[in-house]
Amino acid sequence: MELQRILSYIFFLLFLFTISGESVWGNGENQGMKTVNCQKSSGFRPTKLFVFGDSYADTGNNPKSLASSWKTPYGLTFPGKPAGRYSDGRVLTDYLARFMGLKSPLPYQWRKYAPNKLRSGVNFAYGGTGVFDTGNFQPNMSTQIGFLEGLIEDSVYAKWDLKSALALVTVSGNDYAAYTSSGGSDQGLPTFITRVVNQISINLKRIHDIGIRRVVVGGLQPLGCLPQITVSSSYNQCNDTQNLAVNFHNQLLQQVVATLNNNTNSSAFLILDLFSSFNTVLKNKGEFTGSLRFDTPLKPCCVATTSDSNCGSLDENGKQLYTVCSKPEGTFFWDTVHPTQAGWRERKWRSRFSTRSIVQRPPNSSSSFSGRPSCFELANPRFRSGTTSSSSMARSSPIVDVPKKQKRTSKLKSGAPDGGDDVEPCRGNGGEIAGDHEFQ
Repeated sequence: MELQRILSYIFFLLFLFTISGESVWGNGENQGMKTVNCQKSSGFRPTKLFVFGDSYADTGNNPKSLASSWKTPYGLTFPGKPAGRYSDGRVLTDYLARFMGLKSPLPYQWRKYAPNKLRSGVNFAYGGTGVFDTGNFQPNMSTQIGFLEGLIEDSVYAKWDLKSALALVTVSGNDYAAYTSSGGSDQGLPTFITRVVNQISINLKRIHDIGIRRVVVGGLQPLGCLPQITVSSSYNQCNDTQNLAVNFHNQLLQQVVATLNNNTNSSAFLILDLFSSFNTVLKNKGEFTGSLRFDTPLKPCCVATTSDSNCGSLDENGKQLYTVCSKPEGTFFWDTVHPTQAGWRERKWRSRFSTRSIVQRPPNSSSSFSGRPSCFELANPRFRSGTTSSSSMARSSPIVDVPKKQKRTSKLKSGAPDGGDDVEPCRGNGGEIAGDHEFQ
């Protein structure tokens, strides 16, 4: 009964946000958001990607001795063996980099082994982490941001290098898992959600203050639809009670992002609506033109065979304690928490988010691709048909002024940033993600 009262309180707060006209999350559609007017843009196109967050973005930072992402069968689809990603293949970071025409950034842990790849940015995300400490002894988001500040202090990057940089921030629920496992009360949950979102706001501002021009933050995905929850219904039904709390988180996130943009008189901060995009695919089983079909979208591909094992677990004799489906490309979830490569690809196409919000060109541009649809638009039938409404686009207003060129130089090659102004979105070899990396 106590939990129901708390959730009723959360619902009441959501209702207040919605009727006040501030909500863009209440029904899964980004109501009231404005489209980007490219004719008023200042020509920002990112040439570097810096990533902060957790396993939804981690591409190899967690230690091999501890992380399941380095165990078989992870990496089954790409690169064909475990490579540090929490999936059978590519993850959110890879696909965002691809849509931006960038190389997938190098994991921070491997920076000394491939320093030449730092020109594309760095991935600071560690699986299992949150904005606060989550008990996995890996760096939380504040520490991750400190890693970038350290690279700047070491002259790996100068402020000028950050002028054309984009940041991705993911917060996928580890703080709430830690809160629950540590005995957090139901009645204290709304207060804790507020603390988490307030800390996200502090982190976003800190990233922007470093000099990064655009910051994209992921909203919380429907936690009640994760296989670790839906297993209780034989993978047939999401838990609406949990998703109500998720909506509260996302409402607050929208509020703080709007405040940050107002305070900077810019559209420097953008939200990636994971909640709506996950829900769209899960409810429709991926039934879209040119898309994959997920017959049982709530059921994971890699399933543990015992109650105390996970995907990748082995017994003392080396016997597998899990099973893997025959077609990962036909499932949305890889394990109990993370999407498959196919799921991430499908989710990115269905996102209430467009590269138009990030990749902007000067008016009257004479470049060869001026006026052409972006890779995201070509991939998304709604854009091809011209049926996308303003409510499905991220908020945009005049871009924030960037600092003038600093006298201090970085250890990177001087001159135009990597790729310069000739980088075209979706550029790559045979449609693959440019710069995919793997480490042994």
